[in-house]
Amino acid sequence: MKSDLVDIEVTVHHETAKVWLLSTHGDRQKAVWIPKSMGVLEGSILALPEQFAIDKGLI
Repeated sequence: MKSDLVDIEVTVHHETAKVWLLSTHGDRQKAVWIPKSMGVLEGSILALPEQFAIDKGLI
C-alpha cells in the first residue's frame, strides 16, 4: 500500500496549541495555517497528506 504522506521543508512563522503558520520559502506573506492534527513537524520537516499539502499550496 502506497503512503500518501509527503515530507516538506518548512519555516515556522508562528505556532499556537492547535496550528502552525508555515511557509516553504521563508516568506511570511505566503505562509499558510496548518492544523497540527494534519501533520507531524520534526525540526523543519513537516510530514502531512499529499493532497492536503497540494490544497494548501505547499507543493
